[in-house]
Order: sequence, then C-alpha cells, then structure tokens
Amino acid sequence: MHVAHFYDKDTGTFTYVVSDEKTKKCAVIDSVLNFDIYSASTYTKSADAVIEYVKSHSLTVEWVLDTHAHADHLTAAHYIKSQLGGKTAIGEKIVSVIKTWSEIFNLNDVPLDGSQFDHLLKEGEKFYIGEIEVVVMHTPGHTPACSTYVMGDCAFVGDTILMPHIGTARTDFPGGSARTLYQSIQKILSLPEDTKIYTCHDYPKEGDKPHCVATVAEHKAHNALVYDGVKEDEYVVNRNRRDAGKPVPTLLIPSIQVNIRAGELPRPESNGKAYLKFPLNTL
Repeated sequence: MHVAHFYDKDTGTFTYVVSDEKTKKCAVIDSVLNFDIYSASTYTKSADAVIEYVKSHSLTVEWVLDTHAHADHLTAAHYIKSQLGGKTAIGEKIVSVIKTWSEIFNLNDVPLDGSQFDHLLKEGEKFYIGEIEVVVMHTPGHTPACSTYVMGDCAFVGDTILMPHIGTARTDFPGGSARTLYQSIQKILSLPEDTKIYTCHDYPKEGDKPHCVATVAEHKAHNALVYDGVKEDEYVVNRNRRDAGKPVPTLLIPSIQVNIRAGELPRPESNGKAYLKFPLNTL
C-alpha cells in the first residue's frame, strides 16, 4: 500500500491517494474543490494535482471517498469521478445530515436517501482497493455521519482526531456531540499502537510545515485533548468550552450545499446559472 498526500493551504485540508502497488488500483479520500467565496467561483487546482498524480502513476480509481460532509471545504468527488471514474462513497448516516441541512437551506432538489452517492458504507463493512482490505468504522461526534477508513496499519479519520498539537474536531455542528466524539476516538485509539492516523487537516504556524500523520501511541502520549488518562467527562467539559462561541467556518454555507449533493453543484436555473442559498439569521 502506498499513501500520497496533497495539502490545500487555503482550507488546511489533506487529500489522500491510497494505492495498491500490485494492482495499480487506488482510492481518493477527502478531495477539495477550490472555492473563492468573494466571487462565488469554483476552480479545480487542488483536484487537478490529484488527477495528475493518478494519471502519471498509471493508477485506476476504484473509490472516491469522503469521511463526512465537510463544513470547511467543498468536495471534488463529483469532478474527480467525471475525470477518472470510480464510485463515490460515504458513511450511511449521511442521510441524517442530508435531512438536517436540506431543511435548513430549504432544498427540494437533493435526494434524502443518499442516492446521490454511488454507495453508502455501513459500520464494519469491508471493501477493497485492489487487494487492500478496508474496514469502515463509524466514528460520529463531529457530525453524525463521520467514518474512519482502516486499512492495514493506517486509519483515515477525517476530522475526528486532528494532529496532536491541535487535539480533536469541534462538536458544535447539528448532530454533533463531545461525548459521542470521545467514545469514537476511544475506538480509534484502541487500534494497535503503531497504527498511523491520517487526519484531514493541519493548521501550522506561518513558516511551519503542515503534518498529516501521527501514530496511536503518539496521540495517547501527546494529543492536546485526548492523551492517555483523560476521562470522558473531563474531555466533554474541555471540548464544549473550546467550542463555545466559535465562529461558523468561512466556507460552511457553500460547502454543505455542495457536499450533501456528493460534490455536484446545484442545477442551473432558467438563465443557465447555478445558485447557492444563504439562510439569513439562521446559523
């Protein structure tokens, strides 16, 4: 198994290409569709870097995966599938997220059953990237639909755990729960000590290099919020304190509307232009 990572500085997001070197099959995890919020323009710089890598290494995309419906960047899953093929997939609990946000944005063109994704993944389900076995671990708390993808000695956790110096994901989105997140993290930290945890984000200080991976052992020793010995109630108090009054992510409004559509943009209206909604005085 080979893991390549790509960092989008604007959103602090890591995208991964996991490939089976024997079969040349691969999966793309947590892709980024770039978005300029000032002009409401999408562009594909980050996704094109992934596409170029896949093509230059003669890989075949089997899966285009998201760990959850991101609130801080738009997924490029639909675009990557259109360019490289593969099946889009996300955890099956996405249906509850779709329902919640469709009501908030009053959307009537988004399937509520998750059929906009090619496949909805269940807790404990196994699938393959070439000959690499992937096990799905449902790890809610940040959102109700977060999934971790465990393969070999690697776990791709999305936002559930961040790099040790940051700690963990926030839990103040609809359906989020600090207590549930703590329990999910304990599932991840019960993996073997040398398991490499690949996170979706890092936010380094200016001039520092972003990092995407730390082992279970390193998190137990150094994670700012869930190091070994931190009890559930203590974590809940600390996490809720950190989340109190936290601003809405800059790209939440466009991100959610695109991500619950599996990366497709809203359908163009009669003038040929597509629009996103801003629910006033709601969030």
